Amino acid sequence: MNFDRSLNVAAGTLVQLSPLVSRLLAPNPGPFTFKGTGVYILGAGSQVAVIDPGPALPDHIDALKRALGPRRVSHILVTHTHRDHSPAAAALKAFSRAKTYGLPLRPSLARGPATGTSPVADGGGDPVLAEGMADEAHDHDFVPDVAVTDSMRIDGDGFVLECVATPGHTANHMCYALVQEKALFSGDHVMGWSTSVIAPPDGNMAEYLASLEKLAARDDEIFYPTHGSPITDPQAWLGQLIAHRRMREAQILAALADGGATVAGLVERLYPVIEPALRPAAAQQIAAHLHHLQARGRAAPDGEGWT
Repeated sequence: MNFDRSLNVAAGTLVQLSPLVSRLLAPNPGPFTFKGTGVYILGAGSQVAVIDPGPALPDHIDALKRALGPRRVSHILVTHTHRDHSPAAAALKAFSRAKTYGLPLRPSLARGPATGTSPVADGGGDPVLAEGMADEAHDHDFVPDVAVTDSMRIDGDGFVLECVATPGHTANHMCYALVQEKALFSGDHVMGWSTSVIAPPDGNMAEYLASLEKLAARDDEIFYPTHGSPITDPQAWLGQLIAHRRMREAQILAALADGGATVAGLVERLYPVIEPALRPAAAQQIAAHLHHLQARGRAAPDGEGWT
């Protein structure tokens, strides 16, 4: 896969990406957020929307207020409730009195280990996405004023957004399509710098793949992920992501055909070069695939492993 890790922009600098879209990078770079959270400001008039306001860092919130200037915030939209995406919504709402839009965390998901998105290349150059990192723990305090639904339209000052439900990375993941520019704000569902982590129980491989296929059936011309550079050929990239997951599934099925296999054994086989601290991350990805295979009757746990 040809990952794009070329983004080179200073945090706190507002960058105009299109007539309607600008981006402010939060100062939270790291192995789990790449260069930082890309906060999108949408609109060309006196009223704008903010998509994924980012982490609750005082310096970032001050920079966001400066970037907004005298413009009024009409909508605060969140793609999902990882802590590098939604916590600044509370401060922005207090500052602007705008309503928040998104989906709350699934009620059945108890507070537990955080989930991260740190890529480390294995022997084939394939990112392994690490979990257990505070950068992407869920924001349990975010409760939207407006719970969005698939195909819901949100009217702003000179723009219209269409909500596109994309569960998989998380159960509450929502993308937003900018009708005027055929652009999609893809959150963490589709990123150009890395694949997305699918960690059960909140992450679901079947839903993730179905959401990729759903986006592949659309005609969006550019994706704006919350981490990394814009994706200028989204259909080709979606094809690579789908092919990558099919390849991983085929590898797992081949390993299961050789006899009973454990998750740990599959990690050793499929990720031969990986930092020990990231083995649990690879295990989560494999577990998501195994659950997907089991649901389709193609794999089953046998008490000691999987067949």
